[in-house]
Amino acid sequence: MNGAKLRARLQAGEPITMFTPHHSSSGLAARLVELGADSVFVDCEHGTWSFEDVRETAQIVRSAGGAAIIRPHSHERPIIIRYLNAGADGIMVPMVDNANEARAIVEAVRYALPADHEKRLVVAMIETVEAIANLDEIAKVEGIDVFFIGPGDLSQDMGFPPAPAFGEPRPAEVREKVAEAVGKIRSAGKIAGTLVTADELPEWLEKGVQFFYIHSDPFLRRGIAAIRQTLAR
Repeated sequence: MNGAKLRARLQAGEPITMFTPHHSSSGLAARLVELGADSVFVDCEHGTWSFEDVRETAQIVRSAGGAAIIRPHSHERPIIIRYLNAGADGIMVPMVDNANEARAIVEAVRYALPADHEKRLVVAMIETVEAIANLDEIAKVEGIDVFFIGPGDLSQDMGFPPAPAFGEPRPAEVREKVAEAVGKIRSAGKIAGTLVTADELPEWLEKGVQFFYIHSDPFLRRGIAAIRQTLAR
């Protein structure tokens, strides 16, 4: 499984990209890897991917040299186990608010894969003010490879819309809270991740973030807009 390859690169200090195809399409997922993505985000919390889609996509993405990172809709133990058994290279679990929840995720992964759990990447999503307050304890949990700050849900938790208008930055309060979380993760000697745009990436790279989740839609939007603008001349 290519999750182990991602972990080795992260531990070596390399940055890793994870792009989302936004659609249940194994072909599009593989194409993102062919174009340079390190891994593909298979969103089973908000997307329409089935277990068979996950199995097929993970196989095709691996064949292209990438890794399929699956987000289940929750940290229910049976769901995590099923996605891992379907062939996920990594599991990215939402709404991890405390150390007990983080430990339960690690235990589920090791139960699902007693012989080869080290081949999968385990990502805990930090998405609330409560979780950031508990980060010192959460970061002590062994077996979590990446502590990922989800700025969309964090924004909502702080009373803001989940996403700013296209091309606009997130509120300063949210950016400061993300930076606080990154600082805690880095101080604990752990690997931090977050969602970024192409414009935001240099700032968070400088702050020590290594695992970058990037949406593909902005590239499509800008590309199509440029074509339409040219045609309208």
